[in-house]
Amino acid sequence: MSHSEHAQFDNRKAYVPQEEEGTSFFDDGREIGLLHFVYGHPSIADIRGSPTGVLKAIDEYGRTKKYMMNVGEDKGKIVGDLIGEVKPQTMVELGGYVGYSALLFGDALKRSGGKRYFSLERNPEFAAVIMSLVDLAGLSDVVKVIVGPSGDSIKRLHTDGLLDHIDLMFLDHYKPAYTTDLKLCEHLKLIKPGSVLAADNVIKPGNPPYLEYVRSTVEAKRDRYEKGESNGTEASGFADRTKNQYRAREGEEKLSTEIKGNPNLVYESKLIKSFEPTGIPDGVEITRCVREESA
Repeated sequence: MSHSEHAQFDNRKAYVPQEEEGTSFFDDGREIGLLHFVYGHPSIADIRGSPTGVLKAIDEYGRTKKYMMNVGEDKGKIVGDLIGEVKPQTMVELGGYVGYSALLFGDALKRSGGKRYFSLERNPEFAAVIMSLVDLAGLSDVVKVIVGPSGDSIKRLHTDGLLDHIDLMFLDHYKPAYTTDLKLCEHLKLIKPGSVLAADNVIKPGNPPYLEYVRSTVEAKRDRYEKGESNGTEASGFADRTKNQYRAREGEEKLSTEIKGNPNLVYESKLIKSFEPTGIPDGVEITRCVREESA
């Protein structure tokens, strides 16, 4: 039985519902509102230096004030348990938003003996929120926030010698970039046997191209590679709300299509069903790179 195959969501902890399509559900001032809420909290003295305390305050804001597109407690526990199992020295997250995952997973990584958690966030305002809350929680020695498009940041970290492998990667950013960024990491040999991937939102809103890739056989990937398949997929393969999610602020997303990845990596992948913090069903795809076949 999967992690939560028959689990029920506890509606007492539900966030306020996500706004309907056509209405903004992020980047409308709520992220700065969160900062004011946390730093003005009656328990701020106890929150300082406590990742759990900061997370509770973020959850309180999401439950009583505004919807926040955080990974939440339920899916967060899946990845937290994975960190305890894998004990990564280096973990990378793609898409940091306001820092919920960086706080939750950075703390878990630190407690399991890990050294560095890179949080890659494109929006500089969101990145500033992450940095502030990470500092408040006392995790600045482990969590490093990198500002810029994910593909550019991965390349820069690799070129600068700051990232030569990824033990565990959490994907939670622009959905069409899941596959392109994974292939980039394969190309740079950051993902190799022993690496583990955790991909959020593979049910809501969904990511069929990514699931197809990580569940494909080496033979199928080689066949597509030899036929000249470009890196990943066109954003047009996603619903408008997903592919245009960041257009107003960041402009048209440019996916790296020049990198084809490493089709010889063998993955074992499975879906663990869970819930969004609003109670809507979702899931996390856990993918393990188990070996590399000879070309």
